[in-house]
Formats: sequence, C-alpha cells, structure tokens
Amino acid sequence: MVIDLQKEQKQSLNRPPLKYSASARFFFSVMDLAAGKQDTLAKAKLLEILACIPYREWEIRHYLRLTYQYHKRKKVNWSRDIIEWGRSAQDNEYMHLLVIQEKMKEDGLKDPWFLSTPIVVIVTTLYILLSKLLAWTNIKAGFRFNAEFEDHAEHIYAGMVDDNPQWERELVTNHVALEYAPELTNWADIFRRIGLDERDHRNHSFHFAGLPQHIVHYEGMPHEG
Repeated sequence: MVIDLQKEQKQSLNRPPLKYSASARFFFSVMDLAAGKQDTLAKAKLLEILACIPYREWEIRHYLRLTYQYHKRKKVNWSRDIIEWGRSAQDNEYMHLLVIQEKMKEDGLKDPWFLSTPIVVIVTTLYILLSKLLAWTNIKAGFRFNAEFEDHAEHIYAGMVDDNPQWERELVTNHVALEYAPELTNWADIFRRIGLDERDHRNHSFHFAGLPQHIVHYEGMPHEG
C-alpha cells in the first residue's frame, strides 16, 4: 500500500485547521505561550507526552464497562472497539515520542524549560485530570477534544516538515526511527508519516464521537472503524 507522503503533507497544509472549541483554543494558546508559536521538535515532544493520556483513560472506563455490562452485547462490542483502537493509538503516540527524542539527540538539541521534569509532571497531571473528567462525564466530548488535539498535531507536523527542508537530505539510520517506519529513508518522510498517524487518530476520534462528516481520508489508506 503506497502513500504519497508529500502529497498528503500538502493536503494537511492546505486544509484549514478545525474551528476549535473555546477550551481547545485556550489549551493551544497556553501551549504556544510556553513552547512558542513556531513548530519545533521540542513542541512536538510536549504534544506526544500528552497524547497517550486520553486513550488510557478511555481504556480504564471501558474495561469497567466490560466487567459490569458483559451481558449487553452491543455495549461490549462498542467498548472493545474503543479499547482496541485506544491501545493501538497510545502505542503509536509513544513511538512518536521515542522518534522525536532520538532526532533531538541526533541534532544535539537539549530539552527546553517546559520539558523539565517538574513542569512535565504538573502538565501531565492536569491533563490526566481533564481526561478523567471527560472520560467519566461526557466521553463523546472527550473524543471531540481529542480530535481537535490530533488535528492541531497534524498541522504542526506538516508545518514542521515545511520549515525544515534539510530533512529531505538527512538519511534515517536511527534504529528507533527504522523500527517505526522501516520503509522510509529520510527524516522528512518520517515526520510526514507521523502527521498522517495524527490524522488517523483524528478520524477515529470523530468516528467514536459520532461525527463521521469530519473524517478526512487519504489515498491508499482507507479509514478504519
């Protein structure tokens, strides 16, 4: 299955971001205030640190549903779909984090202040609390917020590749990046592929929120779910 990564990156750049909710706009504004408006590896790293969290919280909620509502087949099937997707997505997001870490090491980049351990602990704790609240009170709102988060991430990766044309010439030799995408040979395509992963997560979030009209397909890869 062949995907034209450059074409899909251009599609991401040309497609306007979603009309974000007030809460998402506030969240992204705070992130820009801390990490700057420029799309950088450090900023993407902060996104990936947070990205796994909602999937874990949805998994916890739906495992409890499987325990107490195992006799309701429709709900069981729905919960299992969310759990299976969530597990795959959080593993994928964590791999993104490892890839970014390796690229920053390769480039000799150090973590800025907003990636220091105390700040990360505070930020992740707040995001865990938000994700728990949405998972247990209005999970569809949680899916919608995650779709906004993933849409924002997709645009950041597309912009980051556009801002770093030298990545086209930088060959991938790092074992972590090759584990993530062994078929890709340069760093520009690695980050284009990560951007498409974020689009997939966005699509699935809209699917589970019941908003299929927002799903964005791309050539060579049909929407799952």
